[in-house]
Amino acid sequence: MKTQVRRPANFITLKTKSFRVKGFMDMKRHIIFIFLVSITTGAWSQSALDSLQQLDEVILKTDMGLNRFSQTQKTEQLSDTILTRSAASLTDVLNYNSLIYFKENGLGMVSSASFRGTTAQQTAVVWNGININSQFNGQTDFNTINIRNFDDITVRSGGGSVLYGSGAIGGTIHLNNRLKFNQGFKNSLFLRYGSFNTWDGSFKSGMSSDKFAVNFEMSRTNSKNDYDFVDSEKQNTNGNYYNQSISANVAYKINAKNTLKLYSYLYDGERHFSQIFASETPTKYQDFNTRNLMEWVGLYNQFTSRLKLAYITEDYNYFANINKENSTGAEAKTIIVKHDLAFKVHKKLLLNSVIDVTQTMAEGSSIENESRTITSFNLLLKHNITSRLLYELSFRKELTKNYKTPFLFHVGVNYKPFEFYTMTLNGSRNFRIPTFNDLYWEGSGNTELNPEDSYQVEMGHAFQYKGISLSVTGYYNDIQDMIRWIPTASSWKPINTDHVKTYGLETKLAIKQQFQQHQFRLGASYGYTISENQQTKKQLIYVPNHKAAGYFNYTFKRVSTYYQLLYVGDVFTLSDNNPKYALDAYTVSNIGAEYALGATKQHRFGIQIKNLFNENYQSVANRYMPGINYNFYFNLNF
Repeated sequence: MKTQVRRPANFITLKTKSFRVKGFMDMKRHIIFIFLVSITTGAWSQSALDSLQQLDEVILKTDMGLNRFSQTQKTEQLSDTILTRSAASLTDVLNYNSLIYFKENGLGMVSSASFRGTTAQQTAVVWNGININSQFNGQTDFNTINIRNFDDITVRSGGGSVLYGSGAIGGTIHLNNRLKFNQGFKNSLFLRYGSFNTWDGSFKSGMSSDKFAVNFEMSRTNSKNDYDFVDSEKQNTNGNYYNQSISANVAYKINAKNTLKLYSYLYDGERHFSQIFASETPTKYQDFNTRNLMEWVGLYNQFTSRLKLAYITEDYNYFANINKENSTGAEAKTIIVKHDLAFKVHKKLLLNSVIDVTQTMAEGSSIENESRTITSFNLLLKHNITSRLLYELSFRKELTKNYKTPFLFHVGVNYKPFEFYTMTLNGSRNFRIPTFNDLYWEGSGNTELNPEDSYQVEMGHAFQYKGISLSVTGYYNDIQDMIRWIPTASSWKPINTDHVKTYGLETKLAIKQQFQQHQFRLGASYGYTISENQQTKKQLIYVPNHKAAGYFNYTFKRVSTYYQLLYVGDVFTLSDNNPKYALDAYTVSNIGAEYALGATKQHRFGIQIKNLFNENYQSVANRYMPGINYNFYFNLNF
């Protein structure tokens, strides 16, 4: 148990559930202020303009910052086909379809990301425009995100702290739900069964008319997870897990100018942590998270107003012995009030202001009742100078009593001199705030911490010719005041100590060709990353210099076959970069086939073989991943 107290970034869970009210008076004043600004602005805009306009589909997208202010940075939306062929975890789909490196403590266990050489706390996960990184350790466990509950997943590379707040240094991952009117009644059922007695199922149902839209999604994954280690007589023990999630989303069109939307999500999961040695005491970990978001969208000619109210909870329990009821843990409750006002000055110039207030309260085994309030002011601008040239400007300033906050900015340019070539250039200042663990961990927290501070630049080149696209992106990131827990005379303590520079190159190639009924798709991506501690001149641990991924897909009439490839280079596991303890590079291959059923080919049956060549590999020391394994799935749409 003492180990968990000394390593708060790894384990935080729940003991009590009462919260004090301190801090809510300040929160109340901030909320009243935002509501008054929103109502006054909306009333003035509507009284000044008489013309009515119809809501178009884009207004139903909640994460408007991703659509409006990402044209100077690299973004990639993962298609429905990719999501269907992937396992349920966010780790699996991003590992094979992005250049993000994942440190996974065995299949289904704790999984953290390294995006462009940054740490797990420097990648932000965004749910319908809301940053959902943990208030305790500042990161997201990607194996606690079930992709079946979302309509699209988008990867946005590079700094995004102006739009999405703390932790958006390496990049952001966006989980979005879509609500559309006039879609009728639609349903979808997905079932998968595979090796290690693994089940994955989801059901989606949606109904919409011209004024009302609702969709409901539920999913569950569970596995005995007792795979054999490659080239060994050992087996993964105490690795079973399950998770289940439900989401419900509703939109109501009050009139042509006003729409109300509600997004709700619940996640419940339990994992028994895999043992390295049979003599270890078996442990387990429980997660229970809820997210609720209400949004009022108003269209008033040149003005678009979005008023959001979000309530998010996270609750963790760690059991040092699964045979006993004693646990340690923590719980956080967060309220967010946000007003987004976009003003289309003219058809080529968009001005956007965002004011938001975030109130978080937390307590647990090693954190007393604590709270903090953060108020942020944002100003964004996009100007399409010509049809081939645009630029974006963004600024953010946060106010809080808990730490000093820097002034953040982003400047980006998108230039298309030729039809086949586009160049982007951007620079930004980003940050990561200290977490509740960093500030308030009993006996170790440091309330004098500063946020991690990052300056970065990026240049991208994209080429497009018929069915062929190629992109090359170079980036440089200077991160100072990185927070690190170091041992002191009596305990571990967080301090601002590290200075890290990351830089690298990313390339992506995609080819799509069709000859009569034969369709071919080929894709490949490669990333070269340097992430160096400036004091030691050593590469950060668990950051590979090389990562590559690729796929080949062939479709003829109703049959599709595909091949996936993942390559990860050597990684160091010790800060002195001792090669003796480095993890070897590995290459994993998957193959699969699908058959489309029904008159409109809307139903699919598929089979997969994963780790085709039975590669013996690990992404975390002594945490071996499974060898060759199999699964099959059905996807029915009706």
